[in-house]
Amino acid sequence: MRIWDIPPSKLCRQHLLGEHRELHAIWSILINSKKGYSRHPEVLRWRGKLKALYARHQALCAELAKRGYNHKSPLDKKKAKGNSSQDKLIDSIRKQKYILKKKQCNCRV
Repeated sequence: MRIWDIPPSKLCRQHLLGEHRELHAIWSILINSKKGYSRHPEVLRWRGKLKALYARHQALCAELAKRGYNHKSPLDKKKAKGNSSQDKLIDSIRKQKYILKKKQCNCRV
């Protein structure tokens, strides 16, 4: 489970779609107080930052639209509470780029 801290425009198709799916999972865990994965580091870093998670979703959706995808899974903006920025990283941006490069995908990092 991962939300990258790299601009969505840099992500390949696989990572863009994967992050969008995982973002919805994190949102659901936090909004519905689900127990499964609730202690995962990626979920924990977004606790109290639903406004920032919502903003990341909007950025992903903008990139999906640019690439011709028809997005039909909006988040409820009324539930986007808390901090509007994410300042906690699991891995540095540099390490995230390294991880993506090692995957030998089409990400532009």
